[in-house]
Amino acid sequence: MGRVWMNDVSPQSPLEEQPIIGLIGMGAMGHMYAKHFSKAGWKKIHVCDLPAKYEALKEEYSDVPGVTVLPDGHAVSRSSDFILYSVEAEFIDRVVAQYGPSTKIDAIVAGQTSVKAPEKIAFEKYLPPDVHIVSCHSLHGPAVSPIGQPLVLIQHRAPADALRFVENILRSFGSRYVYLSYEEHDLVTANTQAVTHAAFLSMGTAWAAVKSYPWEQGLYVGGIETAKVNIMLRIYSSVWHVYAGLAILNPSAKIQIDQFADSATELFKLMLQGTAEGGEQRLRERVEWARNTVFGDEVKDGKRRAPILLSEDVLDKFSLGRKPPQGSSSNAQNNANSHLSLLAMVDCWAHLKIQPFLHLSLAATPIFRLFLGVAEHLFRSPTMLNSAIHSGLYDTWHRRDDLEFVIAARQWSQCVSFGSFELYRRRFEETRRFFEGRFEEAGVLGSEMIKAIMQSERVREAQDS
Repeated sequence: MGRVWMNDVSPQSPLEEQPIIGLIGMGAMGHMYAKHFSKAGWKKIHVCDLPAKYEALKEEYSDVPGVTVLPDGHAVSRSSDFILYSVEAEFIDRVVAQYGPSTKIDAIVAGQTSVKAPEKIAFEKYLPPDVHIVSCHSLHGPAVSPIGQPLVLIQHRAPADALRFVENILRSFGSRYVYLSYEEHDLVTANTQAVTHAAFLSMGTAWAAVKSYPWEQGLYVGGIETAKVNIMLRIYSSVWHVYAGLAILNPSAKIQIDQFADSATELFKLMLQGTAEGGEQRLRERVEWARNTVFGDEVKDGKRRAPILLSEDVLDKFSLGRKPPQGSSSNAQNNANSHLSLLAMVDCWAHLKIQPFLHLSLAATPIFRLFLGVAEHLFRSPTMLNSAIHSGLYDTWHRRDDLEFVIAARQWSQCVSFGSFELYRRRFEETRRFFEGRFEEAGVLGSEMIKAIMQSERVREAQDS
């Protein structure tokens, strides 16, 4: 293609004018990119995975228009004009060291890793100086439609026309471009993902520890509990390394996960203290301080910002369980509990001076958007927030679960601080096995719930703008 890229090229361009798009790594995200490139009509897509998977990959893509499977990354690098590495952040250095030197002159290289610090180092170290770097990151999983979702573009070592060329190639995804540096990307992804992932991982580990599916017993059912349960199951049905890379390789994420564990611990101690030594007063003051710090500015340009979350009646449609009937002897009949995970998340944001709403229009993932909406729903309702505090202080039916949640949060924090991918994998998969039988149903309901949330969000953002 030469030094000047054809910025007006499209999937409708003649075959000889189309660029060769290369994908190195055909995991879940590599498959997603290949699917959307092919569906858009790009006709020269070169893909590869581990050499041992070559024959199976060739068979899988034998009838997929535009896709050619090559033996390894050398073949993809030597032939492609735009190359996307879609490999785990843990292995990006090793893979780029192996295939980067084969990169075609004047090619543009990108990475689809969720943590960019190791990717940046690998690209600068191993890519030839006559190769350009315009990286990217789709901030959603393969089960979510890319339309309208944030797609980060990083113009790191490339002229403006190279960036426009990449924009053109990715335009068929229908995503919304967000322009960041490598460093800004890692800070934003930590702010939008680290604490939410830690909360759901801890939630699942706690329920697995007590060997309970509480929503099947009339506990943690309905309204915001529906969102919490569905997203927890959605995370554990995914691959572990997506979350491990962000947590272990992103320094900002480590700080936030440590603070989340500390927040959960300190809030639970105040709940146990109760009225003794002013525990109740200090708990209320701490929660109110966090509320004011994170949610205090609710008015913008003279208008009250519309809330994120769908109504509880709508959320109930996606519930895996059913509320106990009126008159039931269930302790959770009125669905009141401490909401310790939400209190700890907001407390964590407040202590770290993170303003989560700043990231909504920038680079919010569907899970972050949903969990922020859940927290907002709780903290903007004085009645619900007071009920959560009262339940944390005086109800005992959920205390076992809260204790296990605190233990799990501290264990996940330690796991991340050790920097061990193997330990992370073992902890994740141990919990995952407990919930495996519930993934199929939760996957369907969770996808529908996220779809409904995103449709509601588009309307809300249009009204706010």
